Amino acid sequence: MFSSLPFMYMFFSVMGVGTLFSISSLHWLGIWAGLEINLIGFLPILVYQKSMSESESAVKYFVVQALGSSLLIFGSLNLYSLSFTWETLVSSNIGPSVSLFILIMGLFVKLGLFPFHFWLPSVMAGLPWLSCLLLATWQKLAPLCLTMSLFQFEFSYALLLVFCVLSAGSSFVGGIGGVNQTQVRALLAYSSIGHLGWIMFGLIHSEWVMKSYFMIYVFISFCLFMSLWYSNSGTMKNLGSLKESGLDQMSVMFMLLSLGGLPPLLGFISKWLVMVISINSHLWSFVFILILGSLMSLFYYLGLFFSLFLSNLKKSNNIKLSLYNSNFVLMLLLLLNLFGGLLILMMNVLEIL
Repeated sequence: MFSSLPFMYMFFSVMGVGTLFSISSLHWLGIWAGLEINLIGFLPILVYQKSMSESESAVKYFVVQALGSSLLIFGSLNLYSLSFTWETLVSSNIGPSVSLFILIMGLFVKLGLFPFHFWLPSVMAGLPWLSCLLLATWQKLAPLCLTMSLFQFEFSYALLLVFCVLSAGSSFVGGIGGVNQTQVRALLAYSSIGHLGWIMFGLIHSEWVMKSYFMIYVFISFCLFMSLWYSNSGTMKNLGSLKESGLDQMSVMFMLLSLGGLPPLLGFISKWLVMVISINSHLWSFVFILILGSLMSLFYYLGLFFSLFLSNLKKSNNIKLSLYNSNFVLMLLLLLNLFGGLLILMMNVLEIL
């Protein structure tokens, strides 16, 4: 899954430099070049093990990212023909246009936001855990930051309404898409689509809320993917028979519940921030669709949680053994997800009082 050979560090460096170059660039041509450098560094990581599923996922990812890059460069070229400059500050301030919409659509294709979400579950289903973690977290950083830079300018109410519809659709698709999933990777892909809807809806109202949500999502995803990597659980059936049932199994399940946003876990705090910031907005009605998508995600998370909990009651001896043999890192990640959300919630309540 991960090699300590020097070329792997080189690919990681190229991927990171491409993202940072894209974020720090002031021209659309530099942004496009940074995204392409990031893609060049990420593709060899996907196909390192040379398995059939990884090669298929890498080809799908390359085709979709090429489509997003084509829309991005096409929209930026059209903006250049209108503003005669590559600078983002000037070309994005010319008002609503078809070119700007095409450019934003290219960013949404790279993110996997509804209705361009079709590629993400099939790509993540064939990747190892480390590649899934990078795809769900780091690869979303540059398109999100570029979308955030576009929101510095005044959009029309119709365009904001379109963004709200896409955000609500992402949350709804992320909730309903994971109901019949048996693969954990595909389930987490639909969960990522649902969280993208919340992130985009938070970005419409506040950049600080979007950054806070994304940081919490990255932290929970890191805890969950590391736990699944340690337990080597690729399907729902494997979750019921982990290497060490008991605390290791419960840690994975509590992290899934935290990712779903069950109060008072850490994942609930980010959703609570989005709901609070949107109360005084005229677009607050879309919050109900976002909550509905999260409830559908919690439905299959809780069903899986209770089935595993009842199966563990029949293995009381194994549970006692696992409490002593449990990995310390998993226990620490579990405690952070359990009490992190409660601690932040108490700090906010004390600040209000």
